[in-house]
Amino acid sequence: MDVRQRLSAALKDAMKAREADRLSTLRLINAAIKDRDIALRGTGAEDGAVVDNADVLAILGRMVKQRQESARAYEEGGRLELAEKELSEIKVVEEFLPRQLDADETAAAVDAAIAETGAESIRDMGRVMAVLKEKYTGQMDFARVGPMVKDRLG
Repeated sequence: MDVRQRLSAALKDAMKAREADRLSTLRLINAAIKDRDIALRGTGAEDGAVVDNADVLAILGRMVKQRQESARAYEEGGRLELAEKELSEIKVVEEFLPRQLDADETAAAVDAAIAETGAESIRDMGRVMAVLKEKYTGQMDFARVGPMVKDRLG
């Protein structure tokens, strides 16, 4: 079952269970995906074109990151109730993301991508990152992986 189908089923379940907060977050996810679908059509893609699973995972990853930043800002501002709301939304969004790779698994994935591309210098970093994004979208934080790749190639 792909992410869209799981999202649709979760939306129906939340409606039936009258879980207002969860339903609100699921609707936000749906809206973000539909916005991306509409933007895709505006680029001249064929009729009926929709974003693929990798793009949906990227959208979900951005949503988590945005909410983490908001929660941090709310905590620093002493608005704990708003921070908790953001954190609860993160939990709902993360249900649809694949399991995050731990540090050892990430290091192994980076090493494998470097070997696969035959990367030898920092100039090859783009190819390595492209392979990682293709295989591990939604499973690793690429802002943290970039410096790791740079260290290995540098």
